[in-house]
Amino acid sequence: MKFLVYIYIMLVSFVSFGQKKDSIPLSEQYILIKIGDTLTIHLDEVTLLPKTKFKHREDVNYYYWFQKKVFKAYPFAILASKRLDTLNARLLKIKGNRKKKKYIKIIQRYLEGEFTDQLKSMTRTEGRILIKLIHRQTGKTAFEQVKELRSGWRAFWYNTTANLFKMSLKSEYHPESVNEDYLIEDILQRAFIQERLIEQKPKLTIDVDKMYSIYKGYINVEEYKQMFSKMKKKRSK
Repeated sequence: MKFLVYIYIMLVSFVSFGQKKDSIPLSEQYILIKIGDTLTIHLDEVTLLPKTKFKHREDVNYYYWFQKKVFKAYPFAILASKRLDTLNARLLKIKGNRKKKKYIKIIQRYLEGEFTDQLKSMTRTEGRILIKLIHRQTGKTAFEQVKELRSGWRAFWYNTTANLFKMSLKSEYHPESVNEDYLIEDILQRAFIQERLIEQKPKLTIDVDKMYSIYKGYINVEEYKQMFSKMKKKRSK
């Protein structure tokens, strides 16, 4: 009996005196608010894009067709940008023209092996988009990029891109004034928000707000409708 009384006294003492009250952890993550205070909460910035507007219902199909082309070309532009950044960074550390030429030759073979088959699997539209996206991501046109490297690398680019896609390596990216470039940028911006593509910050300055203030979400795909119309006529002959 005395033992039970002793246990009871110990438990009462623990509950009455031994328990510590939880304290509020004060740090930069916690704010004490009093009644009447104004609470300011910092939220992540949310980009709101205008709703896409189509002239004809069937234009939606051409837009999504073009979207697939952009989705295929964009990862290659990102990869090319990363490889060129790595190449240029390492060249700055290499002393002597002979060593630099030797390093460029090694990288040239590596890049040719990495890109050749992939570039040849692209359509003309995808290749044209890629050349424009290279300008977007690197801040330089494909022509300017190859001009800075050796002649062998220049020949590779001309043979596998310009001749293959019948286009100029000097093509620039102007989404504020060129319709196709606007379509590319519109698709990219929506894909970034929807997390369908991983965004890499472009080296080319792009005024997205100005672009949308000009186009206001209107989608013009007449160029591709005419292209497919010509293809159908050729096939019917």
